[in-house]
Parts: sequence; structure tokens; C-alpha cells
Amino acid sequence: MDSSKAIVNLYPYQKKWLLDPARFKEGRWARQTGKSFACGAGVVLDSRETDRNKWVCISSGERQVKEFMEKVRLHAEITEKALSWYEETYGYMNDEGQKEEYKVTECRLKNGSRIIGVPANPDTARGYSANIYLDEFSVHKNSRELWAAIFPIVSRGYKLWITYTPKGKQNKAYDVSKNDLFSHHVVDIYEAVRQGCPHDIEALKAGTDDPDLWAQEYEVQFLDEATAFITYDMINEVEHDKAGLPELYVNGQVYVGMDIGRRRDLTVLWVLEKVGDVLWTREVVTMLRASFSAQEQEVDRIWKQYRPLRLCMDQTGMGEKFVEDLQKKYSSRIEGVLFSALVKLDLANTLRRKFEDKLLRIPIHRDIRDDIHSVKKVTTSAGNIRFDVERTENSHADRFWALALAIHAANNPSGPIEYQSTGNKRESTKMAGFFR
Repeated sequence: MDSSKAIVNLYPYQKKWLLDPARFKEGRWARQTGKSFACGAGVVLDSRETDRNKWVCISSGERQVKEFMEKVRLHAEITEKALSWYEETYGYMNDEGQKEEYKVTECRLKNGSRIIGVPANPDTARGYSANIYLDEFSVHKNSRELWAAIFPIVSRGYKLWITYTPKGKQNKAYDVSKNDLFSHHVVDIYEAVRQGCPHDIEALKAGTDDPDLWAQEYEVQFLDEATAFITYDMINEVEHDKAGLPELYVNGQVYVGMDIGRRRDLTVLWVLEKVGDVLWTREVVTMLRASFSAQEQEVDRIWKQYRPLRLCMDQTGMGEKFVEDLQKKYSSRIEGVLFSALVKLDLANTLRRKFEDKLLRIPIHRDIRDDIHSVKKVTTSAGNIRFDVERTENSHADRFWALALAIHAANNPSGPIEYQSTGNKRESTKMAGFFR
């Protein structure tokens, strides 16, 4: 492959990837160092050089497919080989026996080669005979099942490229990193900057403000997840491309969790809709340094849009008055939760069970994923359990607790959580019946 024909500026480590003739390649690169851009170029160049070639590029969800295929479009247009662009919708049966749809994006070149972008799914991947590129493989749902589906395909002589930033040792990407069948390309942030990638390492490190996150995201280390309360693998299992989209609200039973912040921490509102036995995320609202009046306006907007049966919120500290004000407005369907060690343990354990039972759907989003994963369960020398989390510039596990509160809102109110309520009991029962 002649990289001089690419007509784009590439860093040396990107050129090294493109010039590597290995059939099986693994790229473990730091965040924002050009993995997808380089692989988009590589897929286009390989397709240009072989008539009627076919590449299937698999990303974690539809939005990620579109992002990668935009890079493919750029390179295909630069090389003046793009012929047409297609987007088609297909259906399949999910694990719950329900029909789901997914979009496939395809770029066709003038020599008859095809580059196809599909969301990660073992069933959809089986339908192709082609070269395979796995984009951000460490966050793919069911990574081992996906591997079982695609490896027999590429074993027939096709190429397999994999790139990612590490996410623990429990997914298939970790196994690939130790597999001698692959040509390994490891680029941490220090090497990327040394070769010209324009990042300010000290600024990135200060902004990350978390040694484990820095080691993982920028030093590309596989961290032992023994202390993680909810592992990346568990998170991957419940991520869904259709989660977090308000327009998919189907007027079902809605429950909301709210973690309150003002200056240092985020305010997070997490909206769940119950569909069958599964709690689907319809919306996640984050607010940084928002006034209490602005936060109350957002609660008003969510109340009118979704008509939740319950909204549970952190009543500790600054939340005391906020809860009282909202209870006066919306009756006892607003529930304040006083955070104590036992209450947090109950909330966290209930949240974890939803992940284990896969009765939850959350958006595919890096901040959400890292926030949920950041919580660690620690047993003190006295035998007490506490939850430890590093405070970062973006969050202090605020999304974790908002989601936990939303799940508590969806559970039986007779649980062991302490809360205070005001308002007429008969009136609140009547209102709850009306909104069902």
C-alpha cells in the first residue's frame, strides 16, 4: 500500500499502521489520537487497490457507525473513487424475541468495491463474507459472541483489523492484545505527542484528574477490574443505540432519578420508561453550575413531557429545600432520599442487580460508561462497606447515583430507603392512578 496516494497528512504511527501488510492487525491507541481516521483511510486504500473488494466495518452502535463512515466518505472523496452512498434498514429478532431494526451504511467505489458500516451484533455480522474492521472493539456489546461470529469469516483469507482504547480485562480485546497471530500497534499519549499529535499532556492529565482513568485512556493500560463495582463488561451488555432518545418514549410508566449538584458536581436527571420488564433510558440531562431555579425549570419540563409516576432525588444537604419545594408542587410523587451508608449500599446493590439481570438499557456514551464504572466498593478494616470514587472534572459518580435513584423510583416504595413525603395521601393515590 502506497501511503503517498492518501493525500492527507498522517502522523508516523498512522502511516506505520497503513504500511503494515499483516493480515491481522491490532491497534491499541490512546484517546483522540486518530484510530478511526487512519483506519478509514486504510479501508479506502485497500478497497481502491483491489477490484470488487468488500470491507465490513463494525462499530458499537448506529451513531458510531455514522461517525466512522463519514471518515470513509472523506477518504473516498479525496481519492476520487467514491461512486455512491446507500443507507438501508434491516430487521432482526433480539434476545428478548422482539423485532429490532438497524441501519446499514454503504459506500461503493468505482471499481466495484464496497465498504459497509454496521452496528455491532453477532447475528448481523454473520451475514457477510468480507474483510472485517472492529472499531473501538473494547466497548462492543457481547464481544466474545461477536468474535465467535466473525472469526470464522476472516479465517477464509480475509483481513481483520481491530482498534480500541482498553476497557478492563474482561472483554475480548484483552485476549487479542496477547494473541501472537496479530501484528500489534501500541500508541500511548506520550508516543503520539512525540510523533506530532498536538495534545497538551499536562492539561489532559490535570483535566482527567484520575490516575486510573489516565492510565487506561491515555497510557493504554489494561486495569484489573477486581475493585470495580460494575465492570465495563456488565455496562457493555446493557448499552443500546436506541437508549437515551426522547422521541422513542411510548407513553409508558416513567420513573426519574435526580442527583443534585451546584458548584463542583453535576446535577443529573435520569429518565427511565418501563417497557415490559426492561427499564429503558429515555433521557439523561446533565447540568453544571446551574442555578436552582434553572434546575427546577428542567424538572418542570420533564414532568410535563413524561408525567413520571415517581421522581426520587438526593435530599442530603442542599437537596432538603429542593425536595420540599417540589413536593408542594407535585405532591408525594416526589420522594427525597437521605443518603447514608446503608441507603447508598441498598441503592447501589439494586442498580447492580439490574445490570446483572440485563433489565436495563442505557445510552452508548463514554461519559456515562466511565462514570458508572468509576464507583468502587470498599470494605473498611472495621468491616463497614463504603463506595469510593475519584472526583473528576466532569463528575463525582453523579450519573451513577441519578440512575440508582431512578431505579429505586421504579421499585416498590416500601423498600428500606429513608424518605420524607408531604401532601394528602388520598390525593397522591388518585393522581398516581390518573397517570397510569
